[in-house]
Amino acid sequence: MESFAELADEVAALEQRVADAIFETVRAQLRRYEPEGAKELERQLSRVRRSLQKAEHLLRQGEGD
Repeated sequence: MESFAELADEVAALEQRVADAIFETVRAQLRRYEPEGAKELERQLSRVRRSLQKAEHLLRQGEGD
């Protein structure tokens, strides 16, 4: 069974991948001159990223339990 710390590390790695995807996606949208599409996509991916950050935090709090 995985520990909370191991799960938190995996969530943190996933959060970093989402952060990279935000940057790449917004950059690609802007290259195609679609700023409105870039804004909406950035908002959605940012919400995913914040949720992952919260999940990581909660898992790390559970380490001591």
